[in-house]
Amino acid sequence: MAVIWVLLVLLLGLFSIQFMKLRQAAALLPPGPTPLPLIGNLFTIKFQLHHRTLMKLSEIYGNIMTIWVGQTPLIVVSGYETVKHCLIDNSEQVSNRPTTPYFKYYAENQGIIFSNGHNWKLQRRLGLKILRNLGFGKKGLEWRIKKEACHLVEVFVSQKGSATDPNSCIMNAVSNVMTAVNFGHTYSLKDKFFHHIIDSSDVVGNFYGTHWGQLYDAFPWLMYHLPGPQQAMYKHMHFLKQYMLQEIRQHQQNPSPEPQDVVDYYLEEILKVKDDPASTISEGNLVRVLMDLLLAGSETVTSTLKWGLLYMAIYQDVQVKVQKEIDAFVESIENLQYEDRIKMPYTNAVIHEVQRFSNVAPVGLPRQCTQDIKLNEYSIRKGSIVIANLASVLTEPKHWKFPDTFNPSNFLDEEENFQSNKAFVPFSAGHRICMGEQMARTELFIFFTSLLKTLSFHLPKGVTEVNLNGIFGTTFKPHPYQICAIPR
Repeated sequence: MAVIWVLLVLLLGLFSIQFMKLRQAAALLPPGPTPLPLIGNLFTIKFQLHHRTLMKLSEIYGNIMTIWVGQTPLIVVSGYETVKHCLIDNSEQVSNRPTTPYFKYYAENQGIIFSNGHNWKLQRRLGLKILRNLGFGKKGLEWRIKKEACHLVEVFVSQKGSATDPNSCIMNAVSNVMTAVNFGHTYSLKDKFFHHIIDSSDVVGNFYGTHWGQLYDAFPWLMYHLPGPQQAMYKHMHFLKQYMLQEIRQHQQNPSPEPQDVVDYYLEEILKVKDDPASTISEGNLVRVLMDLLLAGSETVTSTLKWGLLYMAIYQDVQVKVQKEIDAFVESIENLQYEDRIKMPYTNAVIHEVQRFSNVAPVGLPRQCTQDIKLNEYSIRKGSIVIANLASVLTEPKHWKFPDTFNPSNFLDEEENFQSNKAFVPFSAGHRICMGEQMARTELFIFFTSLLKTLSFHLPKGVTEVNLNGIFGTTFKPHPYQICAIPR
C-alpha cells in the first residue's frame, strides 16, 4: 500500500512540474485556454481543430490565440485583417509546413504540399509549369473536364429520377479528371481497382483532420503500436505509393512521342538532370507530386459539388434562376467553355457562394514560421506553427451582406453584376495558396453548369429537413444524402 502512495505522490509531483512548465511556456505566447500536461487542449477542442470551435474560442481569447495539441502550441489566427496580415503581409515568413509526425510520414519532405525550402519551391514551380503545358491543345485540361462532366450527366440520367446518393458518381468523375491529368488515361466507373484508388485516397486524405489524426500527431510513438484507423491509413498509403510507381514504370516502358500528362513531363525533367546527383527532380518527388495532385485535386472539388447539388435541391428558386441564365447562353454542354462564366454573372455568383458557404477547407493546412514575425501586439517566434481559420474570414459579418445564410447576392452588386470580394479565400492565400486553384475553378464551373443545364435536382419525396452541419475532417463535407436528378 505504501508503494502505491509513493507512486501516486511521484505522479502528482511530475504532473505539477509539467503543468508549471506549460504555464511558463504559455505565458510567452498569445492567450488561449489553459493547457494540461501531455494532452494540452485536446479535450477543450474535442480532439479536432474544428473551425466552429476555434471561432467560439476566438471570441474569448481574440483573433490571435494559442491552442495546444499535446505538447505542441498552435497559433490560431482569425478574421480577415489578421489572416491577411499573417498569410499575405508575412507570406514568405510563414511559407513552411511544420514537420508534424503525420506530414513527415506522408511526404518525407518531398512533393509540393508538405515539403519545404528549395525542394518545395522547385517542385511547385515545376508543377505549375506542367499544369500550364497541359492546359493547351485539343486534349487540354478543359477538354478532359468536359468529357468527365458529360459522363457524370449520363450517370445521373440513367438513375431516371430515383433517389440516389451522389457521392460515388461525383467522386469517380472528379478523380478521373485527376487520373487523366496525372497518367493520361481514365477508368470505367465500374472498375474495382479504380474504386480501390478512390477509397485509399479518401482514407489518406481525410485522416489528418480526424480525431485520430490529432492523436497521431500528439502521440506518434504510441499510435504506431495501437490498433485503430491509423493502421488502415498505413496500408492505404502503401497502396497509393505502389500505384504511383506502377504508373511511372508503365510510362517509362511505353514512352509517348509527345508529353501527354504529368508523368510524361516530369520524366522529361528527370532526364535533363540525370547527371546531377544533387538534383531533387527525382522519382521520389514525382511519386509525392502525383499523390498531392490526386488527393488535393479530388476531395475538395468533390465536396464542393456535393454541397452545390444539395443547395440547389433545397433552394429551388436559385436553381431555376441559374437554369434560365444557362439556357440563355449555353446551347449544349458539349460547347460549354470556362470563359462562358463572364456572360453568366448569376451562375458565377452561385458557384462562388457554394464555395463560401460550404467552407470545404475551413482551416486549411498548418504553416510554420521561417523567422520571427510580429502579429499585432504579439511576437511570434521562428518555428511556431500557425493555423489560419479561413472559415472566420468567409463568414465575417463586416465583409459579407449575408454571412450566415446561403445567398448568391454576396457576389452580386446592385445591378446583378458579378462582384468579387477580397474576403473570398477558399483556396487560402500567400505563398502556399492552392496550386490547383485555376483547375478547381474550371472544374466547378463546367461540372456545375453541365449538370444544371441537363438536370433539375430535388430532395426525395417526403424529405423536408436536411442536416447542413457537415462532417469535419481534412475537408468539410455534407452528411450522406439522397437526391433526385430529373432530366429537363
